[in-house]
Order: sequence, then structure tokens, then C-alpha cells
Amino acid sequence: MRRFLPDSFTLSLVATVVLASLLPCRGAVAGVFEIVTDIAIALLFFLHGAKLPREAVVAGTRNWRLHATVLASTFVVFPVLGLLLRPLLAPLVTPDLYLGILFLCTLPSTVQSSIAFTSIARGNVPAAVVAASASSLLGIFITPLLVGLLIAGTGHGELSWHAVGAIVVQLFIPFAAGQIAQRWIGGWVHRHAMLLGFVDRGSILLVVYTAFSAAVLQGLWHRLPPPVLAGLVAVNVILLACALLATRYGSRALGFTREDEITIVFCGSKKSLASGVPLAKVLFAGHPLGMIVLPIMLFHQIQLMVCAVLARRYAARKE
Repeated sequence: MRRFLPDSFTLSLVATVVLASLLPCRGAVAGVFEIVTDIAIALLFFLHGAKLPREAVVAGTRNWRLHATVLASTFVVFPVLGLLLRPLLAPLVTPDLYLGILFLCTLPSTVQSSIAFTSIARGNVPAAVVAASASSLLGIFITPLLVGLLIAGTGHGELSWHAVGAIVVQLFIPFAAGQIAQRWIGGWVHRHAMLLGFVDRGSILLVVYTAFSAAVLQGLWHRLPPPVLAGLVAVNVILLACALLATRYGSRALGFTREDEITIVFCGSKKSLASGVPLAKVLFAGHPLGMIVLPIMLFHQIQLMVCAVLARRYAARKE
């Protein structure tokens, strides 16, 4: 039963939401939190740039069909699902929550958990490293473009050049600086992986706290009754199920080996909370950010529980 229980980070997210609900930051304190959060996010992407192994990327580009399939699942299949299923799923949630669902569909894949589940399931781990890392890097550019396309027809405005510039300054430039500094600090970053994990989780918790503080002050919980929350969980489950089925049977139809299929399933069906929360903060400035990030927070926990079970089943079949 332990694999169905939430991990420590999920419990931290829940505690952060509770704290923001009881003690929301406001005024000058909120301004300080915004500055600290921006610094933490820039540091996070700098460390990710310093950690990403360029040698593995070069070596893994040979399996281009697999990487193209993962990217297509992440940045094409998911957005198409979000649009096609809208008549069925939108009535289950509020318009702001469904905007968060569409945003979720544009996000890159996770890195750490995609590789971990691929390893547990005995898939192609080197390909998973390249596919997940490429998805995370390309998401800095592709996600804003997809958001601009998807929200154009939702009545929530359009993607501004200011948002694009903010992403370049706050996310890409620190990442590029980390890649440049990798030759000097890459080994140190790998030896101190706990530091990256601390910055990773800490920056997310800071954004969640500030986002939910603002949302609570705007009456979040009055606009989010239990039936709507249950509808959001159902929407996430349906999206994940469709993605898992598409990646599993799509990879088989394309003639991939079992090891490559495992990699495609776990890299192509997941969405990154670590990338999603910072991107949401930049892209949806002025929108109810709590409603935007809530879908990806729930999707994060659901995908971990489902993929844990699926990875063990793949491993058992291999045995």
C-alpha cells in the first residue's frame, strides 16, 4: 500500500497550501516573497544547466525516432487531447481551472522521475536521460508558444512579448550560464545532488505559497467547492489515461522494442511540476495563478502513483 501513499514532497505541497490558506502573505511581505522566488527559480535553472550532461545528449541523438516520438507525445498529443476533450471535460471544472488544464498539456516531461521509472521498468535508460532532458530544455521555448496558441481562443488574452522576454531572462539565460559553467562546477553539482533537490523543491514551494496566498485573498476556496475539485481530479485521470494508452500502443504500432516502448511511455506521458510552476508564474502574471497551478499539482501526484504501479508491472513481465 505504500506505493499509493503521497511522498514527502506532496505532503509539503499540501502543507504549503494549508499555510497559504491560514496565513497568506500580503503587502510588503508578498513583495519580498516574489523577489526571493525569482532568485530561487533562476538558481534552479542554473543548476539544471550545470547538471545536464552534454555528452549523453550527443550520444543519445542517434535514436532520433524515439526522441521525436516522445516530443510529439509531449508537445502535440497532449495539447490535441486538451482541445478535443474540452466539450467533455470543461463542464467538470471552472474556466480558470480548465485554462490550467490546457497549460498542463503544453508542459515538458519530467526528468528525474521519468528516468527513475524507466530504470525500474527495465527500459532504455540512456535514451530516457536524453529524451527527458531534451523535453525539459525545449519546453522553455515550446511551452510559451503553445500557450499563446491555445489561450488565443479561450478569452484569456494572448501571450505578450514581455512574457517571452521574462522567460529568456529568468529561465533560459540562467540555464545557458549553467551549461557554460558545467566544465568547472558540473562535477560538484553531481556530487551535491541534494542541493539541486533542495533548490528544486524549495522554489516550487515558494511559488505555490505566493500563488495560493494571492488566490486565497481573492476568494479561492469560495470558488472551488468539493464537486469542482472532484471534477478536476477526474479530468487529470482521464488525460493521464489517454496519454498512457497513446504512448503504449503508439510505440508498438511504430515498431519500437519493449525497452524503447517503456522509455516512450514514461517520458511521453508525464508533465513537469518543476518546470510548470516557474513558467506559470511568468506566463500568467495577472491571472489567478492558484487556479493555474492546481491542475499540475494534482496531476503530479496522480502520475507518480500510477506510473509506480505500471513500472513494477513492466519489470515483472521482463522477469
